[in-house]
Amino acid sequence: MDPTSHKNLHQLLHQITQSPYGQSIIIHFKPISFPLIFFFLFLFFLISLKLLSTKSPEIKNLPPSPLQLPIIGNLHQFGSLPHRSLACLSEKYGPLMLLKLGRTPTLIVSSSKLAKEVMKSHDIIFSSRSQNTAAKSLLYGCHDVAFASYGEHWRQAKKLCVLELLSPNRVEYFQYIRDEEVGKLVERIGGESSGVINLNQLLVSTSNHIVGRCVLGEKFKEENDGFGEVTRKAMVLLTRFCVGDAFPWFGWIDVLRGFRAELKACFETLDKLFEKVIDERREKLKMGDDNNGFYDEKDFVGIMLKLQQQDALHYHFTMEDIKAILLV
Repeated sequence: MDPTSHKNLHQLLHQITQSPYGQSIIIHFKPISFPLIFFFLFLFFLISLKLLSTKSPEIKNLPPSPLQLPIIGNLHQFGSLPHRSLACLSEKYGPLMLLKLGRTPTLIVSSSKLAKEVMKSHDIIFSSRSQNTAAKSLLYGCHDVAFASYGEHWRQAKKLCVLELLSPNRVEYFQYIRDEEVGKLVERIGGESSGVINLNQLLVSTSNHIVGRCVLGEKFKEENDGFGEVTRKAMVLLTRFCVGDAFPWFGWIDVLRGFRAELKACFETLDKLFEKVIDERREKLKMGDDNNGFYDEKDFVGIMLKLQQQDALHYHFTMEDIKAILLV
């Protein structure tokens, strides 16, 4: 291009940029800001999820349900007191209503008549509980009694607990443990009568000691092995909200906020403590065999291991199954 043509082109471009039309064209082609791009991408993501999660129209005759929002479902209708929120919703939608908590459909029953239908007439249908992330992590894949799916494993585990831990004879046998621990509770309250007493803490500690002695054959030595502390930590984690349970596509948030790390640390501590208790019981069983079979351990761990050794359970419980049953 010769110098004259280059100069003419430069003048033409200058005239265009100075005109109102040229300015509007240049403004029109300015790059879109990043927040606007992110907003449209997020909107597209929400619409796509809504379309993918749309239920088939073949599902009919569902209970009444409040208005649901994409992604969160009915979670926005819960306040700081969920039981009051549910009471208000049941007054409007009836004693049987369907809520969606994130991705989880939840049936709310708020009358004794319908509760009887659910708990007795259709108990097998509703027998399995939702297995959340905390239960899977702490209870060895939900091999306990509370969270295990309905089936042969659950039936045998429940049978074992009822016969060997909750039967009238077993409850009567453990009466001396309850008497001793309640007596110590009264002594502690009497010794602190001049000051303020945290009765809730004392009652929880007494309950832990009773259960610990019945199940493990020894007291919860909180100062030494931390068993009471770690079991309380496990109970807190089991009831804590997990983002991944309600919104699976946002499960990475639980990793960032440290929830998965807490579960892992708590599980490893529990597993080591259970291993210690089980190893001690196995040694006693072995010593009993060396002494003409004398072994009179009445705690739940000792009974389970003895029955397993004698092949008297009629069902194969692994060590992980036994640990999970001990925790719940």
